[in-house]
Amino acid sequence: MDFLPVFMNVKGRPCLVVGGGEVAHRKASVLLDAGATVKAVAPEFSAAFGDQQGIERVAERFRPAHLDGATLVIAATDDSDVNREVSRLARERNIPVNVVDSPDLCTFIMPSIMDRSPLVVAFSSGGASPVLARMLRGKLETMVPQGYGRLAAFCARLRDTVKARITNPQTRRIFWENVLEGPIAEKMLAGDEADAEAMLLERLENENAAQHGEVYLVGAGPGDPDLLTFRALRLMQKADVVLYDNLVSKPIVDMARRDAARIFVGKQRDNHTLPQDEINALLVRHAKEGKRVLRLKGGDPFIFGRGGEEIETLAGHGIPFQVVPGITAASGVASYAGIPLTHRDYAQACIFVTGHLKDGSMNLDWGALARPKQTIVFYMGLHGLGTLCAKLVEHGLPGSTPAAIVQQGTTKNQRVIKGTLVTLPGIAQVEKPQAPTLIIVGGVVALSDKLAWFNPKQAAGSAR
Repeated sequence: MDFLPVFMNVKGRPCLVVGGGEVAHRKASVLLDAGATVKAVAPEFSAAFGDQQGIERVAERFRPAHLDGATLVIAATDDSDVNREVSRLARERNIPVNVVDSPDLCTFIMPSIMDRSPLVVAFSSGGASPVLARMLRGKLETMVPQGYGRLAAFCARLRDTVKARITNPQTRRIFWENVLEGPIAEKMLAGDEADAEAMLLERLENENAAQHGEVYLVGAGPGDPDLLTFRALRLMQKADVVLYDNLVSKPIVDMARRDAARIFVGKQRDNHTLPQDEINALLVRHAKEGKRVLRLKGGDPFIFGRGGEEIETLAGHGIPFQVVPGITAASGVASYAGIPLTHRDYAQACIFVTGHLKDGSMNLDWGALARPKQTIVFYMGLHGLGTLCAKLVEHGLPGSTPAAIVQQGTTKNQRVIKGTLVTLPGIAQVEKPQAPTLIIVGGVVALSDKLAWFNPKQAAGSAR
């Protein structure tokens, strides 16, 4: 982050605006709405200021003495020398200062604001593109009705009542989440506050003191956070504990609720931080403690993700769970590599195969795999690349069959390494692809040069 997002209490505090134009008036009005005592300094003032009450106007050129006692300062003149002087003097006095359209002169940024008081949302691009911030605010304005302000005030009024009845913070948070996601909130948004309050008090009276845990088995997709589902994002924000493995990218882990406990459980080849049985036991233990547990898995939980093993354990202990499918690596990574898994001219079928079994072997039905007009996708096959290429040739596929290794697909580190069944193992020894990788075999690989659209360098730039 270029700036630390904070909300400052300026009620009754003196704030200075240097400038007399329309922009200065807008900034002064925002400060006034926040309860500040506002003084504006300028040689002359535009008609925008009019006779507005609450803004003290000083018809003078800016002098250092105008900063005396100011809690914060905004410079909004069309004179760059004056703006620079205001910034310098304010910094010397450790007064927060904002200079409109000059991020390098600012110690804080005025965000674009969506006001549903007491609910307030602020957007900022760090000064890079105020127009973009305003556009995003506009989009959210259409999604958050004005009634959410009343809903926030309703929660504030009943907060102490709920706190006195439910003393456990975690249980209380879950209670409020259920209120805000159910019919009580709908009543408030419809304007029926009396019924909403009666329903909340009834639920509070009947609230079971026992804690109810639950597990969310969520597919995180192949790496790009934009490929998460809406449902995955919603549950990620509800979890108390997050168990994640090596295949889940850091940007995705960071999207879970900020104060949730995070537990890394590994799952790299031959280097499992926790054995599967211990992961299963962790899920059970935290759920029995009444926590909402997010099991975040790369790709899709039910495609080579051992999700079935984990929910078998949960079902055996009577623990409720939800499963959220994710975009599996085969479809996500192949798409970003420009390789269609099926194509009328090249492949009418596609097979997903794991490169090694539970005992570490590669005992596959090679005859079924080595068929024409078929795409084969190998998960976790890099370690046995030489064997799988040789076996496919041995069972009938031409040595010239196109094949590719995709490294860390859909991310800024994506690389597509191409060859044939004969040449790919040698190329891999030179290129040394880094896990996680996916191996794709079949005529469709030849289309990648024509259909490749994803630029990892651009993705890396957007991530900074």
